[in-house]
Amino acid sequence: MQRKAFKMFLLPGFEQEYEKRHDEIWPELSELLKQVGIQNYSIFLDRPTLTLFAYLEAPDLNLLDALPTQGIMKKWWAYMGDIMQTNSDNSPVSVDIPSVFYLA
Repeated sequence: MQRKAFKMFLLPGFEQEYEKRHDEIWPELSELLKQVGIQNYSIFLDRPTLTLFAYLEAPDLNLLDALPTQGIMKKWWAYMGDIMQTNSDNSPVSVDIPSVFYLA
């Protein structure tokens, strides 16, 4: 299993809305994530900095490269675009965090 961690950035005042939208995540989006092998996907919020820390596991992280081409992914990004920092294509600004330690 391969692991990936990254951070994203929430806009001020949208902490509760971000949680609400993820509590109501669309079933078709959850299914897409599972189809590419994503498991153990968690997002944490550092409230003082509004930094979102995400962690996931997948058998092959290269399969995640197809996600931006999927309609439901684009729709989700557009839906989330008003509450977080985004790129010009509505994808969230995302910064990979390299692994420096792992205890199995």
